[in-house]
Amino acid sequence: MPELPEVELARQVLAGALGRKIRDVDDHDDWVCRPHAPGDIRTALRGGKLTEAHRRGKTLWCETETGRGKAGPTLGLHLGMAGQLRFAGESGPPRRRRDRDEKPEWFRFGITFADGEELRLFDTRRLSRVRLDPDLDALGPDAGEISRPDFRERVGKGRAPLKARLLDQSVVAGIGNLLADETLWQAGLNPARPVGELDDDELTDLHKALRKALRAAIKHGGVHTGEIIGHRRPGDHCPRCGAEMAHGTVGGRSTWWCPADQPG
Repeated sequence: MPELPEVELARQVLAGALGRKIRDVDDHDDWVCRPHAPGDIRTALRGGKLTEAHRRGKTLWCETETGRGKAGPTLGLHLGMAGQLRFAGESGPPRRRRDRDEKPEWFRFGITFADGEELRLFDTRRLSRVRLDPDLDALGPDAGEISRPDFRERVGKGRAPLKARLLDQSVVAGIGNLLADETLWQAGLNPARPVGELDDDELTDLHKALRKALRAAIKHGGVHTGEIIGHRRPGDHCPRCGAEMAHGTVGGRSTWWCPADQPG
């Protein structure tokens, strides 16, 4: 599942398509565009414009304007496991080597603008989603924007394992499995530790580590570029202290940590 950095990179690509008149829309894929029937999104958007690109956590959406200058429907775009937005030679997240042998059917949705440019959703696995007026009410504040006091308040109460709390999108939106492992390693905190045991200083350090991990991942092209991510495998070692990495399940998710730097 793409995490906040990948979706932010997609939002940046989407932002490049704003303000252009929409000439046509390809919404033929009735699975990716469900519950809309083919032609529904086309009818709603054709002749209008995309006006603002937004993201909260892993959720991406775009405000629109009708051809008459009035507010149109919100266009929601979800990347699924492997989706990418492409526009004017840019791809967000960046293209991977295995995408070189592309098939036409892997382009699941597209918008053609009056100037001839195209915004296209590329997805080899057909797990992406496009829909009008998506519901955003269940999401907590964005992981990249949440204030330190709000983070401490939301994350630091109860008995849930720390990693499970970070993965709860209603608490903080945007943290996935890889980003959680990277952040906890950066902060030196054990993923299974109950959140109620953390003091304010530890929660502050965790917030700082999250912001650092997010900035680095966005800069370098995604969460897979994190310092610990390439060491999440049997027999590998912590790049900071050299201890062998530990593996287990926390909150129902596969989890890696350094037993020396992140003691229980």
